[in-house]
Amino acid sequence: MGRIFGGLGLVIVIIVAIVAYSGLFIVDQTHQALVLRFGNPVRVVTTPGLYAKIPLIDNVVMLDKRLLDIESPPIEVIARDQKRLVMDAFGRYKIVDPLLFFQAAGSIPVAESRLAVVLNSAIRGAAGQMEFASIVREGRAPLMAQITDQVNREGRSLGVDVVDVRIRRADLPPENSQAVYQRMQTERQREATDIRAQGEQAAKTIRAQADRQATVIVAEANQRADEIKGDGDAERNRIFAGAFEQDPDFFSFYRSMQAYQDGMKAGTTRMVISPTSPFFRYLTDPSGNALPVPERSTPGKPAPVSAPAADATPVSPAPEAAEAGPATPAPADAASDTTP
Repeated sequence: MGRIFGGLGLVIVIIVAIVAYSGLFIVDQTHQALVLRFGNPVRVVTTPGLYAKIPLIDNVVMLDKRLLDIESPPIEVIARDQKRLVMDAFGRYKIVDPLLFFQAAGSIPVAESRLAVVLNSAIRGAAGQMEFASIVREGRAPLMAQITDQVNREGRSLGVDVVDVRIRRADLPPENSQAVYQRMQTERQREATDIRAQGEQAAKTIRAQADRQATVIVAEANQRADEIKGDGDAERNRIFAGAFEQDPDFFSFYRSMQAYQDGMKAGTTRMVISPTSPFFRYLTDPSGNALPVPERSTPGKPAPVSAPAADATPVSPAPEAAEAGPATPAPADAASDTTP
């Protein structure tokens, strides 16, 4: 009998321990608890700690206190300017009223599905009031703020507070994106062609101006060179004339020497001329008087006393000597190719 009562007492102790354990529950920092009695909420616990309940009667439902996500699949919306675009958004919320949340939704998955529907409706309504360019550019921040306010108003009936809504992507549909890309590519190619044409035109204009300026500069330089050359020739002629007036004999001798130097260059000069030609008068006579060349007499005709050679090509005949005395020699520069 003692063993029976001893075993029964142990069983009773175990049952009491189990009942006592089931009458306690712990709430941590990331959760809040809702105590239900026969399915009806009787208490809300939001402070972390150890709490008691009636075993086998009360039930505890744990709800998350952290921020939770609302995932919305990409949807196609129509902007105010009748352009279609694909928008992908998500939201963040937290449970602020556990009792209302339990009564309205019952669980987190159900609440998230209802909030997703509200989020999609808010996105369509807000995007329909804005133009496409504003949505994809500077109007995204006001659009997200408007969607957040609208979803938050609907979420309060579920006992939640929608903290933020963000748009991941707002873009054209794939088929529209390809068409827009091709149109942009065509426009850029046309713009590049216009820029190249303008550059070619500007280059041709610059080249024409440069060629005209170069022609003008070269012409002015040639004109200036001709003027300087003419002035030099005039000055040279003036100097030669002055030298001839001072000493005609020396000037004739000097010009003859220049004619010899210029006319009998090695390898470039060929002459058919008599050695007794007046051109060589300073080589045959230091005084510069041309020597008479006797001709062969013809039978029945007397030979002349003196005459220039028949095969000679005189460049400038020298004046014959007068009977009264030696004649003044002719200037030797007449045989030269240089104009005095």
